[in-house]
Amino acid sequence: MDLLKDMKCQACRQDSPRVTEQGIKELLPQLPEWALVERSGIQRLERVYGFDDFANALLFTNKVGAVAEQEGHHPALLTEWGRVTVTWWTHVIRGLHRNDFIMAAKTDLLY
Repeated sequence: MDLLKDMKCQACRQDSPRVTEQGIKELLPQLPEWALVERSGIQRLERVYGFDDFANALLFTNKVGAVAEQEGHHPALLTEWGRVTVTWWTHVIRGLHRNDFIMAAKTDLLY
C-alpha cells in the first residue's frame, strides 16, 4: 500500500485487524523518520519533530489536532519547547492499524 495514495482513514472497531508484522515491514519504510516503539505491550509509531521555539511547536500541535479531529483518529501529543512528539496507535485494538500509518504520513505532510 502506498500511504500517499491511500490517505483516508476508515472507522475502527474492536474487531478491526491490527497490521501484521509483514504489513509493518512494508509500511514502515514509507515513514523513514518514524520509529516503531512498544509501551505497555502496545506497538506504536512515534516521531519527534523539531522547531525553533515553543510557539511554532504549538502551532504544529494544533494542526495535527485539527486533522486528527477531522479524521476521528487521535494521537498522543507532547508539546515542549522546540519539539513535538507525536505517537500514533489505535486504542480500541491496542495496537497498530493501517490508519496509524496513514495519519503518520499526514502528520509528515503538515510538517
